[in-house]
Amino acid sequence: MKIVCSKDQLLEGILITQKAVPPRTTLPILQGILFDCRDHSLYIRATDLEIGIECRVEAEIVEKGWVVLDSRLLGEIVRKLPPEEVEITVNEGNIAEIKCANSRFRLQGQSGEEFPQLPQVDGEKSLSMPQDLLKGMIRQVVFACAVEETRPILTGALIECSRGELSMAALDGFRLAVRTAKLDSLNDGIKAVVPAKTLNEIQRILKDTQDNVKIEFTGSHVLFGLENTRVISRVLEGEFINYRQIIPDEYGTSIRLKNIDLLESCERASLLAREGRNNLIKLNITRDVLEITSNAEIGEVREELAVETEGKDLEIAFNSKYLTDALKVIEDEYVNIEFTTSVSPCIIKPEESETYTYLLLPVRVLS
Repeated sequence: MKIVCSKDQLLEGILITQKAVPPRTTLPILQGILFDCRDHSLYIRATDLEIGIECRVEAEIVEKGWVVLDSRLLGEIVRKLPPEEVEITVNEGNIAEIKCANSRFRLQGQSGEEFPQLPQVDGEKSLSMPQDLLKGMIRQVVFACAVEETRPILTGALIECSRGELSMAALDGFRLAVRTAKLDSLNDGIKAVVPAKTLNEIQRILKDTQDNVKIEFTGSHVLFGLENTRVISRVLEGEFINYRQIIPDEYGTSIRLKNIDLLESCERASLLAREGRNNLIKLNITRDVLEITSNAEIGEVREELAVETEGKDLEIAFNSKYLTDALKVIEDEYVNIEFTTSVSPCIIKPEESETYTYLLLPVRVLS
């Protein structure tokens, strides 16, 4: 095998595929990256057997072949090379010689035949959407996926298409985040739960552009296809919770205020909340004033905000992190928050958009 390519394009391909290299594994070959020279292109691939990433890199293919090279060391070597063309030659013993300007490296590799193949995703159902839209949807939802695997299905987000609308939803038993979008063309009937780990990696790869990403689904896998990158992941098995049933359609109290004012006040209050046992902040709504308080053994804090109120006075408490998580991803200037009772979930929505809904369970406070 012998290739010649630019240092920058090679490094970009390595950095993208490295996201699929497992930090620890019982299969040493998975610590490597596969270089596969075929079809007049260089394909760089990595997998942890749950998620696989393959990048196509523009290169001059002098001699076809393949080899697996250590991911960490290879990345560090290429990063440090001068901005010149890189030549990689691999002999029959899988020893790779890397040349760039006046630099020479020799690395012992492994045969590409031993590297796992990525699953075939034949695109039974698919959709296309702008990269920046998908990136924004993931950002507003994925943090609400469960971390603990007591209920594995909740460690992913549900992607669903019906009636010309794409929705993404995640919940962990304490909060629910739902983001919807209208697309020009949708394949109704798509329903898959994609692991949060996969979505986080996709979010890092996606760019803030209108260029499309194609998403293809089978019964067991999902493929995200960009211009030169493919990400293939398993989907989670099981029945996702019918989250629409838990979103209240009535409220007794509603407030409207600037999102940034509420976020900054809650972040200040959380400085003391984190010192307590349950990271708790209290909201007290009285007429057109929202009082935010928190206390711990070390001290207490009190914030006041002017709000527009509809309905009766209310006192309620929340985990401060769960509240600020939502406020950080809402881009509208104003938010509306709807409350039913002090022990019922509240709903947070951006004022000018109906595409995002965040439901948050309160914390019961003993009198």
